Amino acid sequence: MSRLYGDPIEVWTRDGEPIQFVWRDRLYLVRRVLDHWVVAREWWKTSEGDPGERRFWRVDAGPGREVGSYELRYDTAANGWLLLRAWD
Repeated sequence: MSRLYGDPIEVWTRDGEPIQFVWRDRLYLVRRVLDHWVVAREWWKTSEGDPGERRFWRVDAGPGREVGSYELRYDTAANGWLLLRAWD
């Protein structure tokens, strides 16, 4: 079962992929990228000259030995990361 969050997170990347993130004051290490996809934003919701993209990653990650699956999103127009969903 998954839960929706939409919480802002701080993310560190290497070669454009997330390698760790902080969510609710805990550091999560990304163990594996399960999936990655890109969605173009609707032209009418973008700023002039920057159409923006939303880049999604589904990752296995966890603080310590615990590992779960998480969906992360980076919005290029807003230059920000969100944790959208977590799976039990």
